[in-house]
Amino acid sequence: MKDYFIQFKPFLIFLAKFALTYLALTFIYGNYLSQFNEKKFEVDGFTQLVANQSQKVLSVFDSNSYTLPNLEEASVKLYYHNKWVSRIIEGCNALSIIILFVSFVMAFSGKFKQTIFFILAGILLIHIFNVVRIALLCMAVFHFPQYAHFLHGVIFPLFIYGFVFLLWIIWVNNYSFYAKKSIK
Repeated sequence: MKDYFIQFKPFLIFLAKFALTYLALTFIYGNYLSQFNEKKFEVDGFTQLVANQSQKVLSVFDSNSYTLPNLEEASVKLYYHNKWVSRIIEGCNALSIIILFVSFVMAFSGKFKQTIFFILAGILLIHIFNVVRIALLCMAVFHFPQYAHFLHGVIFPLFIYGFVFLLWIIWVNNYSFYAKKSIK
C-alpha cells in the first residue's frame, strides 16, 4: 500500500489540491447565491452584470438592444433589434467555469506570484470572453433562429471550454512546477 502511495503521490497531491480548492470555491459561491430568492425571481448581481455587459457589446451593433428583468423566472431578458433573443440565467455568468479554472491552476501550482497573477488574469479574460460569447450568441440566434439549440448547446460551449482549456495548457506548459524547463 505504501508503495502505491509513493508511486501515485504526485497524482494524489494534484487531486487533493484540486478537490479542496473546488469544494471551497463552490461552497463560497453557493453561499453567495443563497442570498437571492429564486422564488421571487431575484437574479444575483454578477449574472446581472454579465447581462448588462453583454447588452453593451450588442449595442455596438444595434442601438435597439436592452435588458429587462424576467417576471417569470430568475433571469434577465436580453433583447437585440427589439426582439427578445436570450435569457441570461445564473449558469451564463461563467462563475462555475472560473471555479474549475482556478481549481486546476491551483492543483498545478507554480511560483506564488505567477500563480496569483495567472489566476487573476485568467478570471478577467474568461469574463471578457464570456460576455463577448453571449453577445455573439445573441446575434447568431437573431439571424439564425433555426439553429438556436445547436448554437447554444454545442458551438458556444465549445468556445468557452476551449478557451479555458487553452489557458490551462499555457499554464501547465509555461508556468506550473510541471512545466518543462528549456535546455540551453
